[in-house]
Amino acid sequence: MTDALRILDGVMRLADLVQRDMAEPFAGTSLTMSRAAVLWVLQSAGPSTQHSLATALEVSPRNITGLVDALEVSGHVTRSPHPTDRRATLVALTDLGQDVMQQMVAQREQMAGELVAELGAAEKEALASGLEALANRYETMLAAARESEDAP
Repeated sequence: MTDALRILDGVMRLADLVQRDMAEPFAGTSLTMSRAAVLWVLQSAGPSTQHSLATALEVSPRNITGLVDALEVSGHVTRSPHPTDRRATLVALTDLGQDVMQQMVAQREQMAGELVAELGAAEKEALASGLEALANRYETMLAAARESEDAP
């Protein structure tokens, strides 16, 4: 097996493990990975319009409406009129949404610490740099593929 395939297989295995591990806490709750993604955006960006949420998550306005509807019903977010744009609505975390996000942030920090606990400082730096380079290269490859699909 080539080094490139070994690296790709390792990244894919790790991505699968992380995705399965992250989905587990939502079992038996009204949250899904997609709904949690909305909460993450609101956690970092603060109150946002549905349009900005859709843009941040790269989903359709219809999709974001359904996600926000469900999060509003479950008590994680509220909608309120935008203070300067009569056509827009702001979506914000409720107290419950903020509590859930505090738990998720703490769990994320704990998982990150445990995941790299046995690596030395140089290994952590090399891994972080390598992963960033791989992600940047993949983004470039995807953009080039999209451009070639859009070309006449």
